Amino acid sequence: MARKLSALISVLILMLLLLAQDHATSITEAPSPQPQPSKNNPLYGATQGSLQPQECAPHCTTRCSETAYKKPCMFFCQKCCAKCLCVPPGTYGNKQSCPCYNNWKTKRGGPKCP
Repeated sequence: MARKLSALISVLILMLLLLAQDHATSITEAPSPQPQPSKNNPLYGATQGSLQPQECAPHCTTRCSETAYKKPCMFFCQKCCAKCLCVPPGTYGNKQSCPCYNNWKTKRGGPKCP
């Protein structure tokens, strides 16, 4: 009887140890937070996906500041920014920094984004 009891206790202890080990290996660490782009970085907003949707307006205002067609420029710039989450630096050109912005074309094949 004592032998059966000691064998049963040994089995129970072994099962508890295995359960504890399984539980310890299944615990995962929380993912580390992704670094946020620095707004002091000169490429902030100019690389694809670096903007938040609410940050499009000021970047598009800068982009469209020298055009004679401000309303359509702002409309399409904000539309492109909302999709691509970037606006090329400067008032003209530099579209290579944001391929999505550069490659979005109209039905006729012209550039969609200013």
